Amino acid sequence: MMASTVAQIMARDPESVTADATVGDAAQRMRDADTGDVVVLDSDRLVGILTDRDIAVRVVAEGRAASTGVREVCSGQDLTTVTPDTSIDAAAQLMREKAVRRLPVVEGDHVVGVVSIGDLAIERDERSALADISATEANR
Repeated sequence: MMASTVAQIMARDPESVTADATVGDAAQRMRDADTGDVVVLDSDRLVGILTDRDIAVRVVAEGRAASTGVREVCSGQDLTTVTPDTSIDAAAQLMREKAVRRLPVVEGDHVVGVVSIGDLAIERDERSALADISATEANR
């Protein structure tokens, strides 16, 4: 049976960094966990998400240092989130509307997961090229 909600396909217990961490710290966490994103927390409250693309575009391409604070470069303004019971179709529509590839999944004030465009691709058409790429261990 095909999944119908975000809870069924999301990556649980996402990697996180505190809002006062440096981009270098976050990049090392991403490398060590083999992931392309970390959620940014301030006293366990979600304040943003930092992706490998954010680091490339907002730090490296701008000539900023690895000591730059995560809070300065993470996606936090008007952060779009979903809940575990959000439908997969609604999550896909939000990604399309907001032009984002990942959505933090929240339950109350707590982050419980992250759903990515790759997760959606695997669920919708496991034979697609994007699903095939996303399913490889190095990208999970």
